[in-house]
Amino acid sequence: MDELQLYFEPVETSLFPEKFLPGQIGAGVAFNTGDDFPDPENIQIAIFGVPENRNSRSNRDASFAADAIRPYFYALQNHFPNIAVADLGNLKTGMSVEDTYEAVSEVISILLKNNVVPLMLGGSQDLTYGNYLSYEKRGRIINILSVDSRFDIGKSDESFHNESWLNKIIFRDPNFLFNYSNLGYQTYMVEQDAIALMKKLFFDCTRLGQAKADMTETEPLIRNADLLSFDMSAIRMSDCPAASFPSPNGFNGEDACQIMRYAGLSEKLTSIGIFEMCPANDRDGMSAHLAAQMMWYFLDGYSCRKGDDPHMNKSALMKYIVSMHETQSDISFYRSPLSDRWWMEVPCPNNLFSKFDRHYMVPCSYKDYEEAMQENLPDRWWQTFQKFM
Repeated sequence: MDELQLYFEPVETSLFPEKFLPGQIGAGVAFNTGDDFPDPENIQIAIFGVPENRNSRSNRDASFAADAIRPYFYALQNHFPNIAVADLGNLKTGMSVEDTYEAVSEVISILLKNNVVPLMLGGSQDLTYGNYLSYEKRGRIINILSVDSRFDIGKSDESFHNESWLNKIIFRDPNFLFNYSNLGYQTYMVEQDAIALMKKLFFDCTRLGQAKADMTETEPLIRNADLLSFDMSAIRMSDCPAASFPSPNGFNGEDACQIMRYAGLSEKLTSIGIFEMCPANDRDGMSAHLAAQMMWYFLDGYSCRKGDDPHMNKSALMKYIVSMHETQSDISFYRSPLSDRWWMEVPCPNNLFSKFDRHYMVPCSYKDYEEAMQENLPDRWWQTFQKFM
């Protein structure tokens, strides 16, 4: 506990009313008051702010988003009294941005060790790099999902910033990234070379229009992530005027809340960050209120977790075997009778199994099963298979 407390400033209680009403979320949260710091062994979700914006290329400042969001979030109704939530306060930023990344990685690593889900409120999205480093420290190979209108891959010769953080992760050695997924990219904002690179690396990229056509089909993609990085610029400006890179197109508020609920439902997801929300550019607190509602929906999903992750207990799932005559192989599908969610098993070489034991069971949808029944190899299966080769 003392180890964690050193990293944080106490929560600014002047942001809140003197006393929360009994039904509000704030009434049931353990706050870092300075005198009293939450014990990670007694909490399930830890909220903290990171007022870091020095590597942002936007002329808008996302440093103070956490304190703008908190009053709206804690005033919402608490439908999840059985979830132990704590607010650790705002991280003390370092002398350099690299110091802040290191502090983020240390904090999240400690929380992961205690099976606590960190919910980080940035700050600029390059803080995702610090989040990634926490898994690297724990030696865990992970999947990253970024909800973003761009890929944030940048150029190899560019300095590190909030639009190039992915590049630093991809080319890090040794590398602990198994898969990167983007949800909601807008093609006119993305270079053709970047799209080609994503395909070459067998990463999952879903265009905004494709995602909005059927939001339920985004659920398997979200369920496959260990780390979710949500750029508020992926939401259209009419719903989120305070985004760092506002755009007339993007997800709407309901879409963003649905994505967060899917994230909460996933047993695999162990950390989440919301970035690029700039309070000075907000209108009537609309963006901060939306971010608060997104957090509420994350808790809503978390409260409905079924414990049916196949990596925990595959024997509890229904198994369906589809014979693929063209490839002369079978694909094993699994369906959870608890949640009606689907997975498919991708053959992993024995010498790699211990390394990728958390990635050979790929979340999918009933449509993937139907596609296989029509002798069509699902794209999700093929992309994962290529990564094992």
